[in-house]
Amino acid sequence: MTTAYRADQVGSLLRPEELLEARYRGAPQEELRSLEDRHILRLLDRQRELGVDVFTDGELRRRNFMSDLMDSVEGFDFGEALPRSWKGEGKAPPASVTGVVVSRLRQVRRLTEHEVSFLRAHSPGPFKITLPSANQFPAIAFKKGLTDRVYRDHSELLWDIVPIVRREVEALVAEGVPYVQIDAPRYSYYIDPRWRQYVREEMGVEPEAALDEAIRADNACLEGLRGRGTVLAIHLCRGNNRSQWYAEGGYDPIAEKLFHQLQVDRFLLEYDDERSGTFEPLRFVPPDKTVVLGLVSTKRPEVESQETLLRRIEEASRYVPLDRLALSPQCGFASVMEGNLLSEDDQWAKLRLVVETARRVWG
Repeated sequence: MTTAYRADQVGSLLRPEELLEARYRGAPQEELRSLEDRHILRLLDRQRELGVDVFTDGELRRRNFMSDLMDSVEGFDFGEALPRSWKGEGKAPPASVTGVVVSRLRQVRRLTEHEVSFLRAHSPGPFKITLPSANQFPAIAFKKGLTDRVYRDHSELLWDIVPIVRREVEALVAEGVPYVQIDAPRYSYYIDPRWRQYVREEMGVEPEAALDEAIRADNACLEGLRGRGTVLAIHLCRGNNRSQWYAEGGYDPIAEKLFHQLQVDRFLLEYDDERSGTFEPLRFVPPDKTVVLGLVSTKRPEVESQETLLRRIEEASRYVPLDRLALSPQCGFASVMEGNLLSEDDQWAKLRLVVETARRVWG
């Protein structure tokens, strides 16, 4: 285990209105970069004050958590999108997160080089870089009648994306980036009966076969890179868009395969409400991997009780020893740039709770 990072965070932070307004009006790139730089410095300073163990730039340079890839390749049509069914109490309409693949993908630049260089120069401590799982795109960017003109099926598209993500992870490890996290919400398809049916009927694949291929694809992006000084992690959630979600269910159907087979050091797991099920599937986590418990919700402004967090950490420790546990929010605060329905003050209060609880548990 490279480091414990007990007070962790998933990645995205709420965008300031000034930056959102500039993006909405199509401000020149030079103006956007200046605004991003200034606000990232402010966010880094605030994270330092709170005492988090790993820093992020809040993904402020992205339109959403996976736009680093979409902006680095040609082949997406952003005027097209697949319909998505969102649930929850959020009153704001969900943001569009992707386009549709309409031509063979061609990479035109590195995904995160511009983010890394700024963080390397300005982060007060170890920082993380997040990347979308290759599995993200065939599920939400393959449209029948368009994508299948250039890619035979979802699988062919997936394996054309794998080398793009692999090259980026390799570059980050070679550059000594302390922490690389793969964001992989599509694994929720295999825990929710409704989405398992979607995989079978709309994607034309048996869910277990699709799960096996998804694990192979993520491992192809990570193979041989553990133990080289960079913490490799994967984050699993059930959707996070303007405080809404699309899937539910415990980790039970995927736990044994996923926890044993994925070649990562850490699992960041959503555990903020009953949609996530019990801690019992954690019994399958092998002794060389850490579980980051996402017990603090980024979807609602109410700050959780520390006593509740302490009780839940104790419950989880029945399945994974305390020295292989850590704490974080359940997801980012702004997986889409419009962000979840809470304030910056709420955001910092929740991160402060993560830090204070982690210190109380692990010292």
